[in-house]
Amino acid sequence: MPLMFDLPLEKLRTYQGRNPRPEDFDAFWDARLAEMHALDGQVEQVPAAFQTPAARCSDLYFTGVGGARVHAKLLQPPEAAPAPHPAVVMFHGYSGHSGDWMDKLPYVGLGFTVAALDCRGQAGTSQDPGGVAGTTFRGHIVRGLDDAPAKMLFVQNFLDTAQLAQIVMDMPDVDADRVGAVGGSQGGGLTLACASLAPRISRVAPVFPFLCDYQRVWEMDLAVNAYQELRDYFRQFDPLHRREAEIFTQLGYIDVQHLAARIRGQVYMAVGLMDQVCPPSTQFAAYNKITADKSLEIYPDFAHEGLPGHSDRTFQFLSGL
Repeated sequence: MPLMFDLPLEKLRTYQGRNPRPEDFDAFWDARLAEMHALDGQVEQVPAAFQTPAARCSDLYFTGVGGARVHAKLLQPPEAAPAPHPAVVMFHGYSGHSGDWMDKLPYVGLGFTVAALDCRGQAGTSQDPGGVAGTTFRGHIVRGLDDAPAKMLFVQNFLDTAQLAQIVMDMPDVDADRVGAVGGSQGGGLTLACASLAPRISRVAPVFPFLCDYQRVWEMDLAVNAYQELRDYFRQFDPLHRREAEIFTQLGYIDVQHLAARIRGQVYMAVGLMDQVCPPSTQFAAYNKITADKSLEIYPDFAHEGLPGHSDRTFQFLSGL
């Protein structure tokens, strides 16, 4: 195995994370979920421009916390498909969007409903109403960091994942006990968040999850690439690091390692030990806190990139729903 830049594997397997967990963390998220469940989601389903005999394709819209109109691609089996059937919710990488329609069709071919979220303010069509104090410079991790924790954009993104999962579970032809979640990088972090906040999710398939253990990223001097905004924030708004403890504590509200113990579904995760975008230790911080049935594929020579064979294994894992 190449020389590792992170902790040795035996230490990764027991690593518990560095980023502080706010004292009111559970109460905070319970309150956010209550706010979400009280919403009138105003769910709307519109036939999509893309159509195929293999699926019913729709643009799904719902109103999330803060009044944002959130979009997801929705693909359902043809009318003749038996019901109730399984479903999978999908989450994309940082700054991306829900992707093309055709890459969801293999799951529809298994008789699944598929819903793929567009994260607010990224490359898809979901709204980002804004309305937060402080900077939004270069990224969504720091958006709302100078406001109340509930105003942080990733708090809203996490809730959007849970709300989408609930909308799918409430569909009359979906078996709510047979719903999975999948995504890589940011999508991996959102997959963990979704399964934490919607614990009825029964199969969970994150790949090298983002949004874990921010303080560890900082201490490894890897606040670059996807985490560059952390470096920029300190340089421009706290150059003497007088607020460092306060900042990392607030980031703790959107650190998926602190949510992971809420997961109840079966987890199948992958990590590359050469990953310098989402360092392995940050991913293990989340994985090691999962108490549900779980397994981890370790790619010793791979970084934040395609992992050979893993898409096939993920498909087989989720096809068991």
